[in-house]
Amino acid sequence: MTPKTALDLTGLKLERPQVWVTAYDFFQAQLAEEAQLDAILVGDSLGMTMLGYDSTLSVTMEDMLYHARVVRRGAPHTVMIVDLPFLSYRTVELALTNAGRLLQEAQADGVKIEGGHRLAETVASLVAEGIPVIGHLGLTPQSVHTMGGYRVQARSREHIEQLLDDAESLAQAGISALVLEGIPDKVGALVTERIQVPTIGIGAGHATDGQVLVFHDCLGLSAYTPKFVAPFAQGRQVLAEGLKAYRSAVLDRTFPDDDHSYHMAHKEWERFIAGEATQ
Repeated sequence: MTPKTALDLTGLKLERPQVWVTAYDFFQAQLAEEAQLDAILVGDSLGMTMLGYDSTLSVTMEDMLYHARVVRRGAPHTVMIVDLPFLSYRTVELALTNAGRLLQEAQADGVKIEGGHRLAETVASLVAEGIPVIGHLGLTPQSVHTMGGYRVQARSREHIEQLLDDAESLAQAGISALVLEGIPDKVGALVTERIQVPTIGIGAGHATDGQVLVFHDCLGLSAYTPKFVAPFAQGRQVLAEGLKAYRSAVLDRTFPDDDHSYHMAHKEWERFIAGEATQ
């Protein structure tokens, strides 16, 4: 089954694991669609991977709209979920406006928001207007300052209970799936067992209903590799070696060679030279 909508993603919970990846540009989206992945997440992580920020907090709605439009052109047939960025859903009305823009202007199939039970009303309102919502609990990057940095969450009994309450609240409000980030594997398995919607893990163990990775981490393009990432290619090394080889070939004049140059008929060149000589 190839998912076509966010509802299709929900239906996969009891069928098979889901495979998601982030994408931020046309080329990345093309690769994800060619690989027949279940969903593309246009994450606000683009702030760090594409824009050079040190967190996701500086990412704007205009940033998200721009990158989502580009990704949609690269992957017209893959389910595309787009993050609502920091402070873009602080009220129900604002969430409806901004989520609506992502569906109307970027052809998103759904939106993702970070937070627990306090967002239940927002989720229910979005779903009531026909906007699929993906939840996000655990390590929520938009709350990096209140969490004291990028730290593993839900390691105490109280925090596990809070996470479970939040997950159940979001599920009841109507989310289509739940991203679980940066939590112990046993907690990821417990949440997956407790709620009826799929859980998509990123640093949440192997027992979740699916996995999502940042494109750059997945393909070994990042300078730093988090503990939960196993790169499935050595992209950064391959690209760096390619650029060094290009530099060397230009410096020693082996590129471009005859095979990579355009040519003209010898007689035409002779005519040109003869004409130059008579001037």
